[in-house]
Amino acid sequence: MDAETSAALARLIRSQRIAAFGTLRGGAPLVSLVSFLAAPDFSAFTLRVSRLAWHTQDIEKEPQVSLLIAEADDRRADPQTLARATVRGTAVRLAAAGAEHERLKSAWLERFPEAAVTFELADFSFWRVVPHEARFVAGLGQTYNLSAAALRAAAAA
Repeated sequence: MDAETSAALARLIRSQRIAAFGTLRGGAPLVSLVSFLAAPDFSAFTLRVSRLAWHTQDIEKEPQVSLLIAEADDRRADPQTLARATVRGTAVRLAAAGAEHERLKSAWLERFPEAAVTFELADFSFWRVVPHEARFVAGLGQTYNLSAAALRAAAAA
């Protein structure tokens, strides 16, 4: 992937705040919507989810997940030319207290100020998705398969 394409991937991930979140529920796919916070080097994607949500119940049983981060539909004639990145990885629950939690809380509230109420509710927690691989579709016929290392390299673009 060239530098221009890497920069396009980095812009996409940094510009979007929501992703389609794929989990396995009873052996079948489930896709839901989540807010996310990407690590600056794309080594992780942080979610804040409720244990009452199906997707959270799913990742407690099977931590292999995917995130689809897509350019917003702008009503162009061919929506298949919209950029999108699918990140496949493992979800890990993070500690509910400590320095990392406080750092994430601050970053989360900066990005999602209306989410402050979730810090008053006991059923919400942070989860980190650690990427194994990614697939970036920059547009029709422009598809790139990326290792976790290549995804991190794109963050520097």
